[in-house]
Amino acid sequence: MSSPPTSPTAEPASSAQHRFIIVIPVADRPRHIRACLDSLHQLLQRYPYGDGDRISVLIADDSAEAVHVAANRALAAEFNRRGLTTVHFGPDEQMALLAALETDLPGVCGAASRQGTCCAAHRENFGHKGQGVMRNIAYLKVAELIKNTPADKLLIWSLDSDQEFCVKVATPEGDREVYSVDYFHDLDTIFSRTDALVLTGKVVGDPPVSPAVMAGNFLADVLGFLQRMAASDPAAACRQHGDAGQAGGDATYHDMADLFGFRQAATTYRYRCTLAGAHSEADCCAHFAARLNSFFYGEHPTRISYYQPADLLRSVQPARTVYQGNYVFRPEALKYFAPFASLRLRMSGPTLGRIIQSEIGARFVSANLPMLHKRTLESGGQSEFRPGIATAAPNFAPVIDISGEFERQFYGDVMLFSIERLAREHTIREPANAVQQVSLGCSDLVANTLDVVRAELLEKYNSRQRAIVDCLQVLDKLLHDPACWWNRAPEHAATVANFAAFTANIAHNFGPDSAGHLRINAAAGWARWRAELLAAIIAYPADRAAWEAQLCAH
Repeated sequence: MSSPPTSPTAEPASSAQHRFIIVIPVADRPRHIRACLDSLHQLLQRYPYGDGDRISVLIADDSAEAVHVAANRALAAEFNRRGLTTVHFGPDEQMALLAALETDLPGVCGAASRQGTCCAAHRENFGHKGQGVMRNIAYLKVAELIKNTPADKLLIWSLDSDQEFCVKVATPEGDREVYSVDYFHDLDTIFSRTDALVLTGKVVGDPPVSPAVMAGNFLADVLGFLQRMAASDPAAACRQHGDAGQAGGDATYHDMADLFGFRQAATTYRYRCTLAGAHSEADCCAHFAARLNSFFYGEHPTRISYYQPADLLRSVQPARTVYQGNYVFRPEALKYFAPFASLRLRMSGPTLGRIIQSEIGARFVSANLPMLHKRTLESGGQSEFRPGIATAAPNFAPVIDISGEFERQFYGDVMLFSIERLAREHTIREPANAVQQVSLGCSDLVANTLDVVRAELLEKYNSRQRAIVDCLQVLDKLLHDPACWWNRAPEHAATVANFAAFTANIAHNFGPDSAGHLRINAAAGWARWRAELLAAIIAYPADRAAWEAQLCAH
């Protein structure tokens, strides 16, 4: 078993001064990536690190729109002029790197990685490969960049483009976004004073999970809000500001938090009004109603996570989940690619975490270094690009369909908890020099594990669906109750319409006939997914061997 991280030394962390390569995959999110880099620039103005040559950024561009690729390339040039070393790793460069591979990596870098075929991939079809595939290709680029440089004082930091280098804090006057974490010096301290190999942070602000697994508790919170509104005087001063910082920590935003070892929230959460200045209860209700559909793009207005300061080294704890949008590792951990990336499943970070934990134990840690997570843009409440979500009639009562993301979430959960069980009792991969043909018995073990986990999760998803349908009926009845003040005056018609649009989208995505639930319950769908999950797990040892061989080639 690995030894725990070593105790702090008496020497200042500044004596180490690790260099950082920051890897940021981005797909058609020009405003998000600009905000991310702007926040990095602001952070370094507040907390200078080294002599200006210790930090570089690799923009791993997975955009499908040529205009966005060009904009990202220009953005890299702009930040180079502003003093931040920034490399744009675009589709053309990616295709050239894959064409030069000495090892076949289709399960890791997608079908385009097959030797001799990637150049046949049309440039216009090379975007939107998925965050896992894009990260893996970016890690190959990192290995190329550091080939002839000392690796002992180098750290690689994987981020998401919808995050910023600051945190959200709650104050009596409202939420604030502040630069109160000195990320680079803090990370330098941890990696200088411990033997941590991989460190994961978390996020504050919007939850890091899909709306596919948050609808139950959010719907309950919306019902609680509307019940309080029904008992209020719409003309009275707003009373929905509440206590500062009712946080959505410890996965309280997740409908099935118990799956991850957390207790389910015992009560509903109150919405904390964000309007400033004098305003009424009716104003608050209208503002909240207008935000509701942002939930389908990843917001959770009632269960926001806030930063809680803590002693840095005391916060370093053993970890089991990787937040792929905020984790840092030494170069030797490049061997841990995003697993099963070609399947494009959600939960690949937690799955990676279980694999890492099973292999390095206490050298895989977490620390209190969260980043601000912003799922949506301030204007419109939608994300710039989000795979698996489709919107129709965007200008009037939009119908938002998340069935694609819902399916990837469910089977991502099946993969995660199957890997967790297999890793607990068996080795997921053989050493690179001892990979052998997987036996039929091992194949049966994996298949049986998948069957059991899928059955357990299907029951939880279906049980939650029944609870959502029941809650939705109560909410609809209250919303359309003619006795409620919002139904007695025409000036509240827009508020009612926004609530109705939200409940219609909940019914569309979580009701009895919702496409996502029909897909995960379909026997034919499970047969297809079962075969793909089984093949991916069985191939993992060979994928690891091929990946490590390619890294050695660099």
